[in-house]
Amino acid sequence: MENLALIDSFSEFKDDKLIDRVTLMAILEDVFRSALKKKYGDDDNFDIIINPDKGDLEIWRNRIVVADGKVEEPNQEISLSDAQKIEPDFEVGEDVSEEVKLEQLGRRSILALRQNLISKIHEHDNTNVYKQFKELVGEIYTAEVHHIRHRAIILLDDDGNEIILPKDKQIPSDFFRKGDNVRGIIESVDLKGNKPTIIMSRATPLFLEKLFEQEIPEVFDGLITVKKVVRIPGEKAKVAVDSYDDRIDPVGACVGMKGSRIHGIVRELGNENIDVINFTNNIQLFITRALSPARITSIKLDEENKRAEVILKPEEVSKAIGRGGHNIRLAGYLTGYEIDVLREGAEEDVELSEFSDEIEDWIIKEFEKIGLDTAKSVLEYDLKDLVKRTDLEEETIQSVINILKEEFEE
Repeated sequence: MENLALIDSFSEFKDDKLIDRVTLMAILEDVFRSALKKKYGDDDNFDIIINPDKGDLEIWRNRIVVADGKVEEPNQEISLSDAQKIEPDFEVGEDVSEEVKLEQLGRRSILALRQNLISKIHEHDNTNVYKQFKELVGEIYTAEVHHIRHRAIILLDDDGNEIILPKDKQIPSDFFRKGDNVRGIIESVDLKGNKPTIIMSRATPLFLEKLFEQEIPEVFDGLITVKKVVRIPGEKAKVAVDSYDDRIDPVGACVGMKGSRIHGIVRELGNENIDVINFTNNIQLFITRALSPARITSIKLDEENKRAEVILKPEEVSKAIGRGGHNIRLAGYLTGYEIDVLREGAEEDVELSEFSDEIEDWIIKEFEKIGLDTAKSVLEYDLKDLVKRTDLEEETIQSVINILKEEFEE
């Protein structure tokens, strides 16, 4: 029949997207009623009968028989002579039901109708995808690399849904080829022009937390709680864990024998260095643990301003700061305290900020980024080490060293 192409479109989506029967019938009826309203001005007197299982559809127009020459509303009324062409025994005042064939709507209307049907089903499908992924926000999801762009990787899941992994949501060492499976956190889902935009992230601390849940049974079962996770993606992370069962060693359970349990997580994150530490409400002890592997001599807290002054032996300072200042920075994120590192016997040391008249602020900030915020902390390193550890030119660093040396030679 003439509505076959239209019903074929409908059947394609029914099979592919598994739209339920009631929804499909509602979409079809809505599309046809829009077309009837456009053609006849009103659709109140039309009956639409849909059989989605057979791919069949009928449209019937109901009108009242009036005497010849008395038709005022052609969509609502039919003349007696026209009614008797349908059934010879019709009389004035009776109701006439007449089937409307799709060709009566016109070729252009049929093409528009088909397009409208496809659009409506797409819209419904997109809404369902949006709802599905909205519930998955914050959960680990796996999809396959479909296309690699400069600023993002486009992934497809088993249902053909497109997921975007932007460059800034990737771990710096990530390298994927087409066809690779990628795990990450569904970070956000937005509807843009009725199309869901699904963003995945592998750089968020939540990804590491969820990997702990997946890979460590005690975390999954709730015997161990992940209290806080901080990360510099691809470089270093610190995870504070706790257990309400004194018989369980939360750090040992997470790391496993010779690191066996955490090894898979480290590999997933591009060999990110992960420190697992015991959580405690004792902030001094927590800061001490957070600065591991450095050994702290003493700590002075300023709880009101959330600052901690940490005293260490000179040989422990570099451990506390870590490569690129990562260790001290993450310890600060984890504990919520700004941590200042001081060396034992450094009472006569001078803050770098005191040299702002001679050294530009941006240069001082470059040293502070790697945890060097006093004159002696800079002078403890030789020139070549400072060039490697900072983004400063050798000539600039030498100039700073000369200024600082003059302070102690006076």
